[in-house]
Amino acid sequence: MEKNAKIYVAGHRGMVGSAIVRELNRQGYHNLLTRSHAELDLTRQAEVEAFFAAEKPDYVFLAAAKVGGIVANESALADFLYDNMILEMNVVHSAWKNGCKKLEFLGSSCIYPRMAPQPMPESCLLTGELEKTNEAYALAKISGLKYCEFLNRQYGTDYISVMPTNLYGPNDNYHPTHSHVLPALIRRFHEAKLEGRKSVTCWGDGSPLREFLYVDDLANLCVFLMNHYSGNETVNAGTGKELSIKELTELVAKVIGYDGEILWDPSKPNGTPRKLLDVSKAASLGWTYKTELEDGIRLAYEDFLHNPMRAER
Repeated sequence: MEKNAKIYVAGHRGMVGSAIVRELNRQGYHNLLTRSHAELDLTRQAEVEAFFAAEKPDYVFLAAAKVGGIVANESALADFLYDNMILEMNVVHSAWKNGCKKLEFLGSSCIYPRMAPQPMPESCLLTGELEKTNEAYALAKISGLKYCEFLNRQYGTDYISVMPTNLYGPNDNYHPTHSHVLPALIRRFHEAKLEGRKSVTCWGDGSPLREFLYVDDLANLCVFLMNHYSGNETVNAGTGKELSIKELTELVAKVIGYDGEILWDPSKPNGTPRKLLDVSKAASLGWTYKTELEDGIRLAYEDFLHNPMRAER
């Protein structure tokens, strides 16, 4: 990407989009296009077409999405499928129609089969049944990824996709029921500490294994790939390291300084048993993560403490 190129970051107020903006600015890219949801509703085709026709960005990072944890996904299946599908198609199609040089589509590791080989290589996509608790979101993301691939194959575009593992960091969503596991734990243990609770009950049995990537590391990879990768197959974004939810819970409690008892409710869903990405492809391109989990949780907790609006979401 040329330093003076016009770059549109869709979803710049979200955790991923804001991290991409920070990384672009850090690397000297300052001709950035951003629009809030109030200014541009990406689910409205006419609005998106008018925006791209007027601005004609050279490069696009598509980080906008409707996201949430298990509860949000299970309670709004139709919304998650429709909103994400139409948003992606509008942006990618308008980018193509208006001569965008390169587009990067941001997905999620939930696109891979529930019982995929571990660690999960990019090649295991569509080789098995999806995890039911986030099937709608996964189907939408697979469709976006495939649309980019099909445009490349049919029209010779240079559109790529990145599939991150579980993310966390500044500008995360700490909503009590609609957030992902790590921010949910940060909020839960913070409140338990303030209220002096003797115990905290967590969902499931703590056995699932998860991988976590600090969002600023993802943003660094996103910019790296825009400059160094072209191809139809997606690129996994992760650390290649995993821990159990029980271990994660204990680590979050340690960082926050909560010393009460941690209890488990096995009547609640665990989700996918294991989700570890094979990150050898990114490594072969010359990229690796920088932020270790405990350090990242400390940074995320600092963000939570100093951004009260985030805590209320």
